[in-house]
Amino acid sequence: MPTILGQNQYGKAENRVVRIVRDGDTHHIKDLNVSVALSGDMEEVHYSGSNANVLPTDTTKNTVYAFAKEHGIESAEQFGIHLARHFVTSQDPIHRARIRVEEYAWERIAAPGAGEVKHSFVRKGQETRVSQITFDGSRWEIISGLKDLTVLNSTDSEFWGYAKDKYTTLREAYDRILATDVSARWRYHWTDDTEPMPDWDNSYDRAREHMLHAFAETYSLSLQQTLYQMGSRIIDARDEIDEIRFSLPNNHHFLVDLEPFGLKNDTPDGAVYFAADRPYGLIEATVLRDGAEPRIPLDMTNL
Repeated sequence: MPTILGQNQYGKAENRVVRIVRDGDTHHIKDLNVSVALSGDMEEVHYSGSNANVLPTDTTKNTVYAFAKEHGIESAEQFGIHLARHFVTSQDPIHRARIRVEEYAWERIAAPGAGEVKHSFVRKGQETRVSQITFDGSRWEIISGLKDLTVLNSTDSEFWGYAKDKYTTLREAYDRILATDVSARWRYHWTDDTEPMPDWDNSYDRAREHMLHAFAETYSLSLQQTLYQMGSRIIDARDEIDEIRFSLPNNHHFLVDLEPFGLKNDTPDGAVYFAADRPYGLIEATVLRDGAEPRIPLDMTNL
């Protein structure tokens, strides 16, 4: 044979798993991206195509979700240890397992007068603050905002009563996860140097705060409803802002079917979900102060 096989590995990469634990009204969230890579006696699958020593990558994916339910997620490291030990000890041909885990941290959203909201979370340290300043020699246009602000409600969201046709397969939901990556731009009333200039930092902080409070406090029957409440809260509370536009992807979370492994999902103590990143619903709209002219571009891609 003129060639020989060198180092090789295989597995399932980037398994997004979200574990929600319900401790009464207080919920806890673990959000991981898990990649599995296995190596061992895999020469024959490369040389002849024999799969006798191959544990399917789909099985490794299922194992990640099943272990999240069976063992919980104490920490990223401990979860990876469980998985690696399982793959190496349960399959003779597998000599080495590499588990890479990314953990996305969340913190609770605190609402005025209510302390911490027990089922509303905001991803830590993700959003980017943005601003566009335009000046034509006499007038200013200041559009500020943020992108990649990831928020999630683990309950208090429904979606039902929608139009249906012969292609509709979506089941109505009366208790679902609502999650999105907020991209928002707001336009300031200030346009003239002769007018008092807003406190930009304070305005940004307060707009972000009102946005989060509205997200946490709205019992949502649609993401559109939540969007409007977020925008209205900012317009009502901040006199310096006349217009705000949102682009909100609906980050779907689907219950994983664990019945093939003899496990019941969505039990009173919690559930395991598959966090899908695409395709996604995309909800976009502008909220205006009454009498204000819409000026923020509908497509905010380059804003």
